[in-house]
Amino acid sequence: MSNLLDKFLSREEGSASRNFLLSAVWWSLWGMGAGLFAAMEFSNPDLVHNIPQFSMPHLRMWHVNAVAIGWLSMGYVSSIFYMVPNLCKTKLYSERLGNFTMWAWNLVMVAAMGTLLNGNTEGREYAELGAILDVLVVIALCSVTFNIVMTVAHRKVQKLYVSLWYFLGSLFWFPLVYIIGQRTFVALPGLNDAIVGWFYGHNILGMWFTTVGVGMMYYLIPRFTQAPLYSHGLSMLGFWGIALFYAPTGTHHITQSPVPEWLKAIAIISSIFLLVPVLTVLTNFFMTMKGKWQMVVTDLPLRFAATSCIFYLITCTQGPFQATRWVNWYLHFTQWVVGHAHLALLGTFSFILTSAIYYMLPRLTGREWQSQGLIRAHYWLKFLGFGLMMTSLTIAGLVQSAGWAMGIPVDQWVITLVPYWFLRSISGVMIVTGQCLFAYNIYQTLFGAASAPESPPKGKLKEVAA
Repeated sequence: MSNLLDKFLSREEGSASRNFLLSAVWWSLWGMGAGLFAAMEFSNPDLVHNIPQFSMPHLRMWHVNAVAIGWLSMGYVSSIFYMVPNLCKTKLYSERLGNFTMWAWNLVMVAAMGTLLNGNTEGREYAELGAILDVLVVIALCSVTFNIVMTVAHRKVQKLYVSLWYFLGSLFWFPLVYIIGQRTFVALPGLNDAIVGWFYGHNILGMWFTTVGVGMMYYLIPRFTQAPLYSHGLSMLGFWGIALFYAPTGTHHITQSPVPEWLKAIAIISSIFLLVPVLTVLTNFFMTMKGKWQMVVTDLPLRFAATSCIFYLITCTQGPFQATRWVNWYLHFTQWVVGHAHLALLGTFSFILTSAIYYMLPRLTGREWQSQGLIRAHYWLKFLGFGLMMTSLTIAGLVQSAGWAMGIPVDQWVITLVPYWFLRSISGVMIVTGQCLFAYNIYQTLFGAASAPESPPKGKLKEVAA
């Protein structure tokens, strides 16, 4: 019995991070595959007949949740479980609790796959899971938070590096945001439901994906470049800027609805003020990279991280721009917005998570990556595939906007979107192929022929304490 417990709830150092990492990659294949299938149905509506589980609405819900909760969130927890003990110069407080959380999270994903593909949903954007699954997610988030807080409490260093600020902030904010955003816990009628729904819908991005992703950037870039962080002061300005300005921005998603005008104004002004923390964060990253940009030619994990920073710049410049009233009126409910959402989650945060995995796996397993060629193929398929997707969705969105603005009947201009939907499908094939190569490389690294001894880990420079 003890051996069985140790097998499934291992106490081995790094096992929780490794198992979350592998789970994240597994669910990424299902989530991205569902996204590809759904995209193909845009350009070929008769692709599937009489199978409701494969209809576009069901696939779309599963795609969003598998990518957001499975791939990105589980990958984020893996990164936190790896990075926080290293920054604290100690071990994770409880590997066994971490592995228990991993199994609970996977149980949520299996149940979500069954419920969402069968159309069982609470009907709120990004919050479609049922009551039991919502409770399990909150328990998992609280378990992760407890594990990390106790790890930080037992740290061997006095001061906190900036990444720890971002991780701890995320683990404080996100469980609260999740509880507020689920009808399981907060159910309101009418417009109040829309306001609360988009408070959650935007803050899952701002108080979880952004804050953990930026914390990972602060951890990885100094290590890849072997250079100290440019400015601790800028890093703190960026952290508190996000904390102050992000929470009220969700209402900019519903500026065309009859919500109070003062709430719309606060959301739009806060969205514009977000340029301050964004520019401080990116200035810090780019100045840390000063004189080191040539390294992206040969250092493939750094190339993923640098690409993520560039996408972050584009995302966070585009976001405040399209939150303003007239631009929002012109672009809302078009493919442009779909492209913007993918720019954040696929462009920025998937790239930084992929960089983290390429950095962490050899250090968690003691095995070098089996194939550098597959890493290069993964990068170019993902980068070019995303570029094609973003371009096609952006152009399609502008065509839609022009058609509606000029009063042209939908049936006269919608046919012009077909080529862009086809290009979107091609981009999906490229992205999913790249992710399959990524998963195959992980499998070969773990279970293939013995790898060469690990080279000295990059970036073993002393942490810049805060």
